[in-house]
Amino acid sequence: MDIDIGINKKDRTKIAEGLSRLLADSYTLYLTTHNFHWNVTGPMFNTLHLMFETQYTELALAVDLIAERIRALGVAAPGTYAAFAALTRIKEPEGVPAAEEMIRQLVKGQEAVVKTARELMPLVDKAGDEPTADLLTQRMQVHEKTAWMLRSMLAD
Repeated sequence: MDIDIGINKKDRTKIAEGLSRLLADSYTLYLTTHNFHWNVTGPMFNTLHLMFETQYTELALAVDLIAERIRALGVAAPGTYAAFAALTRIKEPEGVPAAEEMIRQLVKGQEAVVKTARELMPLVDKAGDEPTADLLTQRMQVHEKTAWMLRSMLAD
């Protein structure tokens, strides 16, 4: 059955492509954060271990919301490591960095997700896709706040 939600197929497809990049960034950030949760060491261990758990749990819920929005637009959501690797702008860490480097990498990852979401907003606005605009706004808000909190741990 055809989708008739007031957004033409071309715009729905373009929006879904942007959301697929957001999904890939979010999933890559999820994996990185979970990895760091498992492997963090040092004097900030307990604080970072718990903080990273909160962050990866939030990301696990977010990827589902993003993928479901892609599906609501009538497009298949990417769901493999290969697809995510091809779509993401976030580089996976090499080895196990020190705790402060983990924080730096996660700040960059959080900011990358914000940039991906923000880049999609003009198309979403033009198409009148309020549900996607709302999703993007919420994601930007979460990631900007998380980046700020992580960045604050590095301040002198």
